[in-house]
Amino acid sequence: MPLIDLKTLDLPDVRQIYKVHLMSKELSHNTVQTAISDAFYIWRKMDKQAFWDVLEANDFEQRGTDALGRILPKQKDGLPNKNISAYMSQLRRFRSFALSEYALDNEPTEKKVRKYRRKVKVVIPQPCPAEVEKYLQLWKKKKDYASQEAALDKLFFHLAPQNRDVADILLKVSTLNDFYSTNIFSVFPVAEHILALNIDERLAQGDPGLVDDIKTVNERSHYSFATKYCSHHKPLEYPIFDSYVQQILKHFRNQDGFCEFKDSELKEYSRFKQIILTFRKYYGLTQFNLKEIDQYLWQLGKTYYPNKYGAKK
Repeated sequence: MPLIDLKTLDLPDVRQIYKVHLMSKELSHNTVQTAISDAFYIWRKMDKQAFWDVLEANDFEQRGTDALGRILPKQKDGLPNKNISAYMSQLRRFRSFALSEYALDNEPTEKKVRKYRRKVKVVIPQPCPAEVEKYLQLWKKKKDYASQEAALDKLFFHLAPQNRDVADILLKVSTLNDFYSTNIFSVFPVAEHILALNIDERLAQGDPGLVDDIKTVNERSHYSFATKYCSHHKPLEYPIFDSYVQQILKHFRNQDGFCEFKDSELKEYSRFKQIILTFRKYYGLTQFNLKEIDQYLWQLGKTYYPNKYGAKK
């Protein structure tokens, strides 16, 4: 089986190579996204070795069907998942590519990978528990991040946990604006606006509509700031929106189709939170809370989509 060079690669590289191949066939966006998601289901849900064992097996059809039957959820009546044939179709298509068009290309593997990488802008490691843990450890090692978070926790949880005094609110708004460069040029109107909303009960309930109520002051939208203000009161209820997180969610939507959404929906907070929860479930990250997912997504975005200003969230 002439698959040895593909077998040396990690999943993101294999997916990107296959994606470019499918795009060259002028297939629709949805068809490409489905193909690059379903073809590697065994790899994602089992492991790399199991995937290649199935692909290289002489009884490929039976091995593939058996593997999918084990990992796809059963129907309510206990019968095998009726989507097995759809996943097999995509696995069969990739196998054909791996055994013919890619395998017959005589260029060295490293050169082929570089060529395919140039055709797609960004190659990001697939989200998985190990990747999240890696970035959480990186966060802890960065003294400025850890110290800043500790200062904000002290302010929001101990010194000024409520929002009944404009001085307390002003202190929190000013600190967030300074730490996160949220571009609020006049902080007092924002503090007055938050005071007038009487937000403490809604914060306690984790009301996502509160973000949308906070964000607009004097016809200016401070959406990212509003998510941060709520999150620092209730970090397990309010995921943070910023440009880095936005880029990562769009990237994996386009690559894997983990959730269908328009870019504009990320600016609707209830929908944004739903998308974050879908991301967490799709990639098997439910062991992590929303604060940890936020730290992971932000660092990932900062790494792969750096902006020229280098601003923090």
